[in-house]
Amino acid sequence: MRGLLLILMLLATPLRAEEVVLGLSQDQVSISTNFDGSEIIIYGGIKRETPIPQDEPLQVIVTIAGPQEPITVWRKDRVLGIWVNTDALEVSAAPSFYAIATSAPWDEVINESEDLRHTISIPRAIRSIGAWSQVAKPQDFIDGLVRIRKKNGLYVLDEGAVNLRESTLFNAAIHMPANLTEGEYATRVFLTRGGRVVSIYETSIDVRKVGIERWLFNLSREQPLVYGLLSLAIAIFAGWGASAAFRLIRSG
Repeated sequence: MRGLLLILMLLATPLRAEEVVLGLSQDQVSISTNFDGSEIIIYGGIKRETPIPQDEPLQVIVTIAGPQEPITVWRKDRVLGIWVNTDALEVSAAPSFYAIATSAPWDEVINESEDLRHTISIPRAIRSIGAWSQVAKPQDFIDGLVRIRKKNGLYVLDEGAVNLRESTLFNAAIHMPANLTEGEYATRVFLTRGGRVVSIYETSIDVRKVGIERWLFNLSREQPLVYGLLSLAIAIFAGWGASAAFRLIRSG
């Protein structure tokens, strides 16, 4: 009886014929006053228990997602010749940064059902609970959010950026811009065959402010009054300095 139970358990548990072995060029990004972005190199290999299947090629998807945050997306309309905010959609959670790199065109690496199941594509990563009760066409608002963040380099889909060699070794370079939000950046690697996910590897990258950036950030949260007075003093001093320099130039 116990032997039969063990056999049934083995049959119910799928064998993982291919698994990811991953490495990162760095697992921490420090944001300082002169920070202008960072490039993360992701490299790895595929560990196998069986020979490489020859029927369908292996594909790789790499994603890096910043902290989730709620956001209000407004639509502007022209009213009496003036552009004003009209309808708004409250997005429950959207990644502050989201980059996807693939080893082939998107339609070749993942199918629609697997994308929905694992929330891999950029639109799938954005959650808006009760969107249809807020506006008539919520997808227009989500498309607008994606378009703006793509323009600012915060949402990226880089097809073919993963270099896959002999279905065994892979590497990808993902650029992280200067305007990053602090927090844990979830990093996932998907192995797919025929559009289906066969293995997933997950880790994270820590993004933190350091130096004076960290001090000012903590000050603004812990002592907002002092932070406000300091900002006002710096603004007054900067204005006085600019005025004095201008007078000096004119008198010279």
